[in-house]
Amino acid sequence: MSYFAAILPELILTVGSVLLMMVAAFASRRSAGVISWLGVALLAGATVALVGAPTHAGPVFGGLIAADGFASFAKCIIFPAAAVAILMGNGWFERGTEHANEYPVLILFSAVGMSVMVSATNLMTLYVGLELLSLASYVLASYRRMDDRSAEAGLKYFVLGALASGILLYGISLLYGFTGTMSFTGLAAAFARGGGNSLGLLFGLVFLLSGIAFKISAVPFHMWTPDVYEGAPTPVTAFFATAPKAAAVLMGVRVCVEALGPATDAWRQIIIFAALASIFLGSIGAWGQTNIKRLLAYSSINNVGFALIGLAAGGKTGASAVLFYMAVYVVMTLGAFLCVLWMRDEKGEPIETLASLSGLSQRRPAFAFAMFIFMFSLAGVPPMFGFWPKLVVFQAAIHAGLVPLAVAGILGAVIGAYYYLKIVKIMYLDEPAAPYARVRAPVEGLLMLAAALIVSPIGYLLIGPLGSLTDRAAGSLL
Repeated sequence: MSYFAAILPELILTVGSVLLMMVAAFASRRSAGVISWLGVALLAGATVALVGAPTHAGPVFGGLIAADGFASFAKCIIFPAAAVAILMGNGWFERGTEHANEYPVLILFSAVGMSVMVSATNLMTLYVGLELLSLASYVLASYRRMDDRSAEAGLKYFVLGALASGILLYGISLLYGFTGTMSFTGLAAAFARGGGNSLGLLFGLVFLLSGIAFKISAVPFHMWTPDVYEGAPTPVTAFFATAPKAAAVLMGVRVCVEALGPATDAWRQIIIFAALASIFLGSIGAWGQTNIKRLLAYSSINNVGFALIGLAAGGKTGASAVLFYMAVYVVMTLGAFLCVLWMRDEKGEPIETLASLSGLSQRRPAFAFAMFIFMFSLAGVPPMFGFWPKLVVFQAAIHAGLVPLAVAGILGAVIGAYYYLKIVKIMYLDEPAAPYARVRAPVEGLLMLAAALIVSPIGYLLIGPLGSLTDRAAGSLL
């Protein structure tokens, strides 16, 4: 029974999502709102269950997954972000036509996959969790079947995702072939015995990290991100940019620290390249964008680069820095996309152009101020709370002796601040454009307010408690 206690959140989501799927199959489309709220309740229950589930049991089920503080902290990021994505869809899709019952069910199955990913201590478990997330994500990307952009986004995501899964699986097969094991502890032992000098193991390591890099949209495996983010429905884009990205990054942290720890010198070079390439390409690629969702896609690539700086630092300090960064990043990004949801013309149709934000401070001052907070926080400009996670990853890099990497990251942050500040300039200094329609969405408004408060200077009150939690969670990896 202790085994099942360790996976209590996963049991709640699995059983609940299967039951909701059966209800969705027989209920009418009018019940989509009720099913959405039930999905949110399941995710809230799974989050609360993390308090009762043991976080010290270590590997369970023969070493397939781990019940530790790292996995629990990751799930505390993933589950609330998934719940917010469900609520965003509940108010965004057109009633009776697009808002079908399957949307919250797909999010729930994705949450189960992400939960398995961050808990996996075996390459096969990792792959199963990743595919469960991917299969649901392909459907979500093309959720608006009558929209050409959504269908194109789903097709691109599916084709490139299948390629990345093949690369990842090939890397897993190489590592298994040269070590005879798929467990993280077995792989670490193999690399400790001198596996870093084995060409076959190094190739397996490179293919494994390449597959993970696609899932986190790190350069050079980022090519799908702008098109998919632009074409997918806005609530789905918000989901892709937060929960799955955080799950994939933290999965990568567990793989590098636990399974590939003795080969740190080998994978650190790959991570440093991916970090710097993601930071600078994400910064420069966003400069000429006129679509807010494409701009936020490059922002997500840029932010992944900063998280990878923490991973490159390695050890407990680096893992803690990544956990801290992803926790704050998810809140900032959700807040930004909640603002995008409210960008609608007088007919109520979604608008995604930056030009439509012109003079927003004169027409909707509270809305403009919320967007101002999220843009400054994403840029890492003091005194917003988004400055602190960047400082944490830079400190981790300096602590590991990677001073040039930290300096390059700071330079990239300065370059990337341009396009965030450009949005603020458009809202506060340009001539007003056509006014937005008034959106009656109290739930989304409250979520936006909560996110804005967290990433404002008030968020500095969380430094102590959040830093303590991330340190303990990172310590459970080592």
